Parts: sequence; C-alpha cells; structure tokens
Amino acid sequence: MEAIWEYRDLIFIKGGLLTVEVAVYSLILATIFGLLGSWAKLSKNKVARAGADGYTTIIRGIPDLVLMLLIFFQGQILLNRFGESTGLWTFVEIDPMTAGVFTIAFIMGAYYTETFRGAFLSIPSGQIEAATACGMSRPLIFRRIIWPQLVRYALPSFTNNWLVQLKTTALVSLIGLQDIVYNANAIGRKLREPFTFLFAALVFFLFLTAVSEIALRLLERRYSAGIRRA
Repeated sequence: MEAIWEYRDLIFIKGGLLTVEVAVYSLILATIFGLLGSWAKLSKNKVARAGADGYTTIIRGIPDLVLMLLIFFQGQILLNRFGESTGLWTFVEIDPMTAGVFTIAFIMGAYYTETFRGAFLSIPSGQIEAATACGMSRPLIFRRIIWPQLVRYALPSFTNNWLVQLKTTALVSLIGLQDIVYNANAIGRKLREPFTFLFAALVFFLFLTAVSEIALRLLERRYSAGIRRA
C-alpha cells in the first residue's frame, strides 16, 4: 500500500484521468456512429442498409485487439501512401490517443447501432402517425415523442455496452498510451510488484463501473418516471 500511495499521482491522477478521457471521448464518437448506423439500417435506401449491415457484421466478428493494432500501425501506413500518391500530404502521424479513441468508438458504434435500432423499433408507430396528423413538425416529433422513449428503451442495452466499453479502454495501453493500466504495469514491473499495482488498476475500474451504474440507473428512473406512475 505504501508503494501505491507513493506513485498515486502517476497511477490514479495521470493514468486514471487519461483512462476517463479515452472512455468519454470514445463514448461520444461511438454514440454518433450508433445513431448514424441505426438510421442507415432503418433507411429505405438499400445501399445504406447494406453498408450498415456490413459494418455491424464485420466489426462484431473481429477481435478488438486486432482492430486496434491494425488501425494504429497499418492505418498510418495506408494514410501516408495515399497522401504520397495523391500529393495531398507528405507524412501523417497517428498518435496513440487518436487511434485508441477512434478504434474503440468504431468498435462500440456497431453495438450502439443495434441498441438504437431496437429502441426505435420499440416506439409504437401509431404515436408518430398521430403526431404527424396533428401537424407537429419532424423536429418537434423527435424532441417530444421519439427521443424520450428512445432513451428509455435504449438505456438497459446502452448501460451494458458502456460498461464493456469502459473495460475496452485498457487496450490503449498496448499501443503506448500511458493510461492507468500502462502506468500500473510499468511501475509494478519496475518494483517487482505487478500484482499490487494491477490490483490497484482493477479497483479503479470497479469504482468507475459502480459510479456509471448509479448514474445510469438515475437516468433510467428519470425517463421511466411517467411509466411507473401509470
């Protein structure tokens, strides 16, 4: 415990904050991917539906670690080759933070796509038709009818996906990003106490999970308040 307290700034403050940043940034981007993917799957356009189906099928069939390494290493090579062939740029360097956030968001976006698609299909179509018949505009229908129910139906699956995504952030340590796992492992190997410091990282992730579950349960209670009163 004394060793953990001595390196608390490097592990919990620097590494922990970086882990939270990766999780939050990737969540925002993954939500955007998920909304776009669900819109494409529900679209009448065959090309959009085929693209969304291919996206979710391929991503869910590739290990997260493989995709992380491919984007970080091979992605940079492909970008530089494309820049040289077109003359648009000479050299592009993908930093670990960008690669980690984008990869995690790209992976989880496939799962959020199914979450939002299922939530949208759970909304009774008669409500949207009735709102249209009453003369409500599309933005108003989305804000007053679709969005509140979309959040309520999506939250259980969204919570599970977010908790998985939170654990997936540990993969960024493999591409050199100094998150809590990277720092805990490096210090533990240096002091020959790997279990002690990795256990500290484990406790940190459990803490984030507990806080996330409490926050999302409160959010679910808020959006289900009317239903429960009924």
